[in-house]
Amino acid sequence: MQKQIFFTFMTLLLAGVSLLAQNHKTYKTDSGVAIKGYDPVAYFTQNQAVQGSKQFTVDHNGATYYFTNAKHQSNFKADPGKYAPVCGGYCAFAVAKMGALVPSDPKTFKIRDGKLYLFYNDLYEGEPFNTIIPWNAEEASMVSMMKKNWESAK
Repeated sequence: MQKQIFFTFMTLLLAGVSLLAQNHKTYKTDSGVAIKGYDPVAYFTQNQAVQGSKQFTVDHNGATYYFTNAKHQSNFKADPGKYAPVCGGYCAFAVAKMGALVPSDPKTFKIRDGKLYLFYNDLYEGEPFNTIIPWNAEEASMVSMMKKNWESAK
């Protein structure tokens, strides 16, 4: 009987942890800021990474997004799914290739089919590694793998 209670408890605990992780898979700083404070709407309106302001914020999916102005803030509030990065702002390449939640560099981005993709761009094993390069080489298959791996990414 105790074994059955233990296994039931562990199953419920793991299900709860899994559900919690899925609901909050947004890459954010320790202070809860998404995209390291960059304005997600600016990627679409200015085609560049622009630092947002603490003056204009929106809380979405457990993270705080910063914006450069009230118009961008309003646009995001009206349709966050249009502007929030895919994979919660984690590196799209890492999700596609490894099912891994790897921090991204907000300055390394791509807009594809109306969606914002962010990528890791830093040192890896002591060497520069920009994941947008291999992503671009196999983009169609990368998007497919990313979509397949996103729900189970850890």
